[in-house]
Order: sequence, then structure tokens, then C-alpha cells
Amino acid sequence: MIPEKLLEILKQDGIVAIATLGQDGPHMVNTWNSYIRVSADGRLLIPAGYMHRTETNITFNPEVLITLGSSKVQGLHGPGAGFLIKGKAEFITSGPDFDLLKSKFDWLRATLAVTPDSVIQTW
Repeated sequence: MIPEKLLEILKQDGIVAIATLGQDGPHMVNTWNSYIRVSADGRLLIPAGYMHRTETNITFNPEVLITLGSSKVQGLHGPGAGFLIKGKAEFITSGPDFDLLKSKFDWLRATLAVTPDSVIQTW
């Protein structure tokens, strides 16, 4: 379910926006493209150092929107490619998905695991 173009973007420098919706309304956090890992079953594994409000929101409503892109990857109409990912998220604090990211990011307090419902190339 993860397109090759998205995997190419994840190898580049670039910013990722993660939007959640909680009882207090929408909230957005950022991370880096290169921090994200893709699990064997197609989930996005994102290291969380802080993201406390994101975690609270996901407890209330697990649906997330993620946008990411890179100017260095060929897009639909020229240089630059980006994606909109809609999915369900959970925070993981132990087990293989946590251990994988903890071995790469010593500041990690949890792994944000996102199961995509849709992955759409937007540009």
C-alpha cells in the first residue's frame, strides 16, 4: 500500500505535518521525512519525543492526516512530489516497533504507529 514514490520521499530531507483532532480542536505537529520507517505490514512508524497533545488527541480520536513531500523527487507535473495520508494512529511504548525506533533515536519516548487508510499523491 506504500507507493515507491513515497518511499523515495522518505529518504529525502523534508518536513512532515501530522494533524489530529481532540476535544480542544485540531492540533498539528511536525517531524522529518527521514525519521519515518515503514513496517513490514505497511504502517508508518514515527518517533515521538514529545507529542503529548498528539497522544491525548489520538486517545480521543485515532484518525490522523499526514502530509509530506520533497522538492527533490519527481512529482505528477514536474519537480517536487507530495502525499496526503489518512489513517488511524496509536502510540506504542514497548515491543518490536518501539525497539526498532529506540535503537535509532535514543530520545524516543514512544512510537507513533499509523495504519494508512489511504495514501494519495497530491503533487
